[in-house]
Amino acid sequence: MKIKTVKSKDGTSIAYETTGEGHPLILVGGAFCGRSAPTSGTPLAALLADRFTVFSYDRRGRGDSDDASPHSAGGEMEDLAALITAAGGSAYVFGNSSGAFLALDAAAQGFAIPKLVLYEPPVILDKDRAGYFVELSKELDEAAAGNRRSDAVEAYFTKVMQMPAPAVAQMRKSGMWAGLEEMAHTLGYDLRLTARGPLRLKEAASVRSETLVMSGEASPDWMREAVQTLARAIPKATHRTLEGQTHAVDPKALAKAVGEFLKGP
Repeated sequence: MKIKTVKSKDGTSIAYETTGEGHPLILVGGAFCGRSAPTSGTPLAALLADRFTVFSYDRRGRGDSDDASPHSAGGEMEDLAALITAAGGSAYVFGNSSGAFLALDAAAQGFAIPKLVLYEPPVILDKDRAGYFVELSKELDEAAAGNRRSDAVEAYFTKVMQMPAPAVAQMRKSGMWAGLEEMAHTLGYDLRLTARGPLRLKEAASVRSETLVMSGEASPDWMREAVQTLARAIPKATHRTLEGQTHAVDPKALAKAVGEFLKGP
């Protein structure tokens, strides 16, 4: 697929690709995800291309997209707005993990999103943990800015995703680690997105899009319960559990559920 670009309101160039035919559908990835990520990029796009014109893009600061300093939620909202304009002024939007928060926030702000699909936004309901994430995001920013990118990635896995240290040490030896380091400077922002969980429940009442909120059957109890709480806060939302799935969802299972909801009965 040919890489295209669109200019955001602040002049930032956002790289994207399209595939397929049908109603436009924009995919929004989470932490560590560029436009080739399996569950929010071109692999998922290929599974949906028979029904939709699918946009997969690099969020600012990632892949072939430019960055702007300081990084802001408003900038990412403007990026998504520019993509919706490029799609013809209205688009379905799918968001995965922390990318689901961007999609949700855009819908809450009244963007032209007739249908919205969210997979496991990591909703933090505990105010103390949300506050801890805000402080941790500053540490991640400082580590990345100080060229301690590997430290930032390791901190994210151990302190946010709560992965055991031996598992992270094994990952550091793999070929994927260098790619993770390239996105280290974006981790603080994704963490701040997540930290807004308690406030976001109130904002969710403003969403007017038909919405599907999904969680994996094999995901941790806290994740499934928080996602269901968010679904109840969105006026026109339904919740669906994907059998046997975790946060690392199978793209085929995801594509099936997304396609069924967006096409309707």
